[in-house]
Amino acid sequence: MKDPAVSKATSRTPPARIDFNTPAMQRHRRLRALVDRFTHWYVLVGGLAVLAAITLIFFYLTYVVAPLFQGASLRVGATLAPSWLQSAGQPVLLTVEEQNRVAMRVSDRGEVVFFSTADGAVLSRVTLPLPAGAGVTAVAQDQPSRGLVALGLSNGQALIFRHLYQTAWPENRKTITPSVEYPYGRVPFAINEPGSALQHLAVSANDTGVLLAGADNSRLNVLALTTNGDAPPAQAKVALPQLTEAVQAVYIDPGQRWLYVINGRAQADVFDLHKKLLNGRYKLLEDASASVTASAQLVGGVSLLIGASNGSLGQWFMSRDLDGEPRLSHIRDFRLGTAPISRINPEQRRKGFVTLDDRGQLGVFHSTAHRTLLIEQVAAGSGALALSPRANRLLLEEQGKLLKLTLRNPHPEVSWSALWDKVWYEHYDSPEYVWQSTASNADFEPKLSLAPLAFGTFKAAFYAMLLAAPLAVAAAIYTAYFMAPSMRRKVKPVIELMEALPTVILGFFAGLVLAPFLESHLPGIFGLLLLIPLGILLAGLLWGRLPASLRLRVPEGWESALLIPVILLLGAGSLYLSPWLEHTLFDGDMRQWLSANLGLDFDQRNAMVVGIAMGFAVIPTIYSIAEDAVFSVPRSLTFGSLALGATPWQTLIRGVLLTASPGIFSALMIGMGRAVGETMIVLMATGNTPIMDMNLFEGMRTLAANVAIELPESEVGSSHYRVLFLAALALLLFTFAMNTVAELIRQRLRKQYSSL
Repeated sequence: MKDPAVSKATSRTPPARIDFNTPAMQRHRRLRALVDRFTHWYVLVGGLAVLAAITLIFFYLTYVVAPLFQGASLRVGATLAPSWLQSAGQPVLLTVEEQNRVAMRVSDRGEVVFFSTADGAVLSRVTLPLPAGAGVTAVAQDQPSRGLVALGLSNGQALIFRHLYQTAWPENRKTITPSVEYPYGRVPFAINEPGSALQHLAVSANDTGVLLAGADNSRLNVLALTTNGDAPPAQAKVALPQLTEAVQAVYIDPGQRWLYVINGRAQADVFDLHKKLLNGRYKLLEDASASVTASAQLVGGVSLLIGASNGSLGQWFMSRDLDGEPRLSHIRDFRLGTAPISRINPEQRRKGFVTLDDRGQLGVFHSTAHRTLLIEQVAAGSGALALSPRANRLLLEEQGKLLKLTLRNPHPEVSWSALWDKVWYEHYDSPEYVWQSTASNADFEPKLSLAPLAFGTFKAAFYAMLLAAPLAVAAAIYTAYFMAPSMRRKVKPVIELMEALPTVILGFFAGLVLAPFLESHLPGIFGLLLLIPLGILLAGLLWGRLPASLRLRVPEGWESALLIPVILLLGAGSLYLSPWLEHTLFDGDMRQWLSANLGLDFDQRNAMVVGIAMGFAVIPTIYSIAEDAVFSVPRSLTFGSLALGATPWQTLIRGVLLTASPGIFSALMIGMGRAVGETMIVLMATGNTPIMDMNLFEGMRTLAANVAIELPESEVGSSHYRVLFLAALALLLFTFAMNTVAELIRQRLRKQYSSL
């Protein structure tokens, strides 16, 4: 027996204590607190850095894009009053050369004066070889790049000359030497009857000759000059129907097809020079009390600009009507003020123009963008006006003085209507959405509509989501809810591993392998869409009819593995039968059948290819997030529903999916964002044609792909460059707006179904 004293002493000994404040534990707690603080600040700084980076990107894009929507600005310079100007006669033409250093003035006496724009000093004078007693009564210019000028004379003749400017660098100092030459001889050409002054004149030159059209008050004459080496040009009159109204202006288009004669108060007669017939007579002004006071041709010679006595301006050009006949069409209107328009000077490189009215009010406009950029008072009245080739200098002669003006107008061709609305471009028969930033000819105007690019972006995303969303969500539900855990551990990583595949590889495969394969097996591909769902349903029906002893041999959750051979056999059979289906149902050529019977064009790289390739890229993203959302639903909810007598499908639809709906919705939105911003697959798997057509068999061009294609080739600071940044900004804003709305909906779904 134990000694009672010892037992009593033992019972009084306190139990051994665990010391939580040992030096080792103190070091551990300090280290853990340090790691916690570091992680806290790391996450905080990292998150703020991400937000700051996104904000900086937004502000940088806005900074690059903002100049597009700024108007023009005008700075009034010095006024020159050179002494020679007082006795130089009345000006009939005033121009400025490329470098804005030398100006040319042609007077009604037939004298050409080249002078410095800096101080008005005369650089050279040229007396044109006019017949004795003849004066200049009309002037016409060919396209700006030619420098060709025709002068109508008071004796009914016309003289043609060209002004040239040669640049040299003597002693490392830039000098510009102006000169005049006579490419068709120094002898004027007779157009009107002798003694009948040419009051209106038009000239158009090409590689084979020149076409001159001249008129007095009521009679129109057209003279064709054909060049043949160094010999004098051959002359031939062009017979046209005569006019009944007083002529106000005459113009010839550069193709020498159309002759425009503005006559009466506000009418235009258009002659077809090929058929030598009158195409039609067109009313130019709706206001019966107004009359035409000024007119000009836009660069390229396609459009006519008509200025009226009420301060309005209109643009007209030839287009085909519903019957296919060419007609002079009224395109758009502008307004300077209420005073009569006296001068219209088109730009030499863009579809813009500058106008001046009788009160000295100057207006700067752009035709295609339908944009009024500037209206400003610059003088007390009207006068001769010159616009430099770069459209950055203006020279106004008024009352014996020269007023120098500096114009800043860097991006006139961009407006909200030009970017997002239909625009009626020259050579088009109706307004269209067009993206065409470059071309090979000098008369081309950039067409920068973002509408077809935005349409292509949504089209590509729509077809990708049409494939990816149902497959990914259905796969996620089955994997998380029905599949055996051991099988899930193998399937889920494999699908998520697909996301690591570079999209450039997918695009390369889609463009070079998938697109030709789909084209050659088109009936079989559509057969897959029909046979595989029916085959899966039939396989499920047969599986349900099998004896329970056979069905129970397959472990629970592994039934889906039995569908793999079914899908492979149905796919192989459908592709094998593709030639037979095409021969039997589509007369041997499904592409031609689609075009002839349904009016659907077929491109090899089309939206179907993009939908399959991009859908394959988007599926892992949607699947992974949706599967995690479904799998994270508490098992207690599932077991409770089953215990109350609900079937697995009822539990899934009325309990699990509702609880997981915020995560599934987030998965779909993230997948949508991925599809909208995808670049390489769309770039390589489509024809990159910016068209607006939901046709499954035609391609598209997206905003992201367009930026990738054209930004490396665009001129920094140009309108094209800034519009590409605008496309990137639009893509960023759309993604931000879509994610914001998605987050709001997700939070609402979470709040609504969190109590389940």
